[in-house]
Amino acid sequence: MKVKTLDELSKLADYSLVDTLTPDPDATHDGVDHYPREVFSGHYVPVKPTPIENPTYIAHSKQFFEELGFDDDLATSEDFMKMFSGDSSGFPEPLKKQGWATGYALSIYGTEYYEQCPFRTGNGYGDGRAVSILEAVINGKRWEMQLKGGGRTPYCRGADGRAVLRSSIREFLAQEHMHALGVPTSRSLTLYTSKTEKVRRPWFRNGSYSRDPEVMIEEDVAITTRVAPSFLRVGQVELFGRRARKKEHTRAMEELEQIVLHVIEREYKDEIEESLPLEQKVVLLAKAFQNRLTSLVADWIRIGYCQGNFNSDNTAVGGFTLDYGPFGFMDMFDPRYQPWTGGGAHFSFLNQPQAAERNFGMFIAALKPLLDADKEAGQQLEMIEKQFPRVMQGKMIKMWGAKLGLEHFDAELFNDLVTLMVESSVDYTIFFRELSNIPEDISTLKKSFYGDANYNEKLLVRWIEWLERWKTLIDVKTVPEREKLSQKMKKVNPKYTLREWFLVPAYQAAQREDYTLMHELLEVMNNPYAELSKEMEEKYYRLKPDELFRVAGISHVSCSS
Repeated sequence: MKVKTLDELSKLADYSLVDTLTPDPDATHDGVDHYPREVFSGHYVPVKPTPIENPTYIAHSKQFFEELGFDDDLATSEDFMKMFSGDSSGFPEPLKKQGWATGYALSIYGTEYYEQCPFRTGNGYGDGRAVSILEAVINGKRWEMQLKGGGRTPYCRGADGRAVLRSSIREFLAQEHMHALGVPTSRSLTLYTSKTEKVRRPWFRNGSYSRDPEVMIEEDVAITTRVAPSFLRVGQVELFGRRARKKEHTRAMEELEQIVLHVIEREYKDEIEESLPLEQKVVLLAKAFQNRLTSLVADWIRIGYCQGNFNSDNTAVGGFTLDYGPFGFMDMFDPRYQPWTGGGAHFSFLNQPQAAERNFGMFIAALKPLLDADKEAGQQLEMIEKQFPRVMQGKMIKMWGAKLGLEHFDAELFNDLVTLMVESSVDYTIFFRELSNIPEDISTLKKSFYGDANYNEKLLVRWIEWLERWKTLIDVKTVPEREKLSQKMKKVNPKYTLREWFLVPAYQAAQREDYTLMHELLEVMNNPYAELSKEMEEKYYRLKPDELFRVAGISHVSCSS
């Protein structure tokens, strides 16, 4: 039976985090706690979201609504719109009128940072504009619902607590697209905007090639609701690990143990028995998270996705994609592809496995204080940490083999392919999709070539030789065998990915209250492996126009959102 009203949804509420963990003892009683301050202890701060003015419906994920058992009309009902645009005043019981925000630590590529905290202590860094408002058990599965752009919290660091329409559309579409691609991710529930409330953000001039924002522009605010089993992050566990390690207060070790057990309950309940001693649970948690994180990063590379800002605080302990800030889907293949102007080579496309290893190392470091009294468990934890590169490499080899349709990975063939892809300026997505058709010759592969590669005879000869070697290895002799392998490869090599130059016209139109293109993109990107109409193929399965390369806001983005 479908959930048709907010009253019916309220009966599914089950607030595990706020009901079992420790609130900040210095928090206000009414949840009006919207200015930067240090939070010294506690797992969360109770805080009321700040509603956007005159909320207007843009979209909801019909697919996710169906999975949750929500009626589509719920998205446009007045009380539901109020709730998910930040107005908690009319919540029916047992819904809580206060939401919650959490603090976390920041590590960048395995180095602890404190400077991003306004107090230089690490006690003011966390959810600055993300406010969770509901936990509910729906069809036997727990979900946490969080407003992105829900107003200031004590972690806002002086910012306005808002998200703009541009970034909200990107995140709304990206989450549902990643789910359709088969990559673990937070999900998108709803997207509302305000045409009366605006904020100013740094951005680029039209047609600029600048790496840094040049002007302040006025943008519509929006709130997108993202949904996940939890929003627990490596940086969150790390915060409590740091406090326990440095004995910052008398309950620091207890709070670390509580958050780790809560992680297990929320994310690894089916993998770790509740009756086990704490030390065994910690070791099993490390191993289980390593498995999920390595699988996730291999999936990112499979589809040409770069997280851009892959810090520990942007790493979900549940092993799924979280925080779609300066992300990007690659057009022209480049191992060093990095969509974020504020990032560097350490977070570039093919360095994501190494970045994941650094984040995993910070997670291990956060767990270690819990094992100080158990030398054997501590050694097991260290062994798991050392195994990360081997586990990651195994996942990568398996992934590349699947993309190439090979039962046994061939390193020489792969390395030669990478060299050819770079020298030919190959479109990553189109190349692997065309290869999935098991081509007779290189004519269709040439569809993926940018620039002058099509006219380079020596390069084309090398491609012909490579293709023949590949065909020898896949060894398909009959039409049925060929078709079977083709279909198998097409399940791992998408036809459509959410490239930035598709997104820009969609959010520009949305600023004019035209959401047609956004809804079209949602439909296409929810079917990334499908053969769609000729019209959609001509529009979304093509090379990036030359004039868009290096253009700011299209080929690279800032973290402004």
